[in-house]
Amino acid sequence: MRTKKCEACGQRFQPRPQAPNQAYCSEPACQRTRRLRWQIDKRKNDPDYAENQYRAQLAWRMRNADYWKNYRAEHPDYVERNRKNQRIRSRQELSDQKNEIAKMDASTPGGRVTSGIYRMNLISTFDIAKMGVWMVELRVISYSEPGEK
Repeated sequence: MRTKKCEACGQRFQPRPQAPNQAYCSEPACQRTRRLRWQIDKRKNDPDYAENQYRAQLAWRMRNADYWKNYRAEHPDYVERNRKNQRIRSRQELSDQKNEIAKMDASTPGGRVTSGIYRMNLISTFDIAKMGVWMVELRVISYSEPGEK
């Protein structure tokens, strides 16, 4: 039997006779990659699967509401590392913003915001040109294509 190149790691492998279209070798990391790619594709192309995954994750979060609180309490090194990294990110964001003085009309032609769920974070509290406006950052968490509900 001939060998194939694994789509995850690139190594040559011999496919199992029972799976002639096998594209991934049997290494655990490659199998994880295969399952992850399958799941991403399934969520993208099967709305029922995506909805079920969403509801299952929501139910888990409801049953385990204190998960992250407990995790942080049990892993102080994790907490400290995250705080340190957040301070670095915050300083970087602040230095990037100091060059941006208020724009009266910051929207650009054709720069429409698509429907979806957004997280709004306060970026700046310094008063350079305050006109009753918060400077915020919007990041897409999920979105729908035009015409979708």
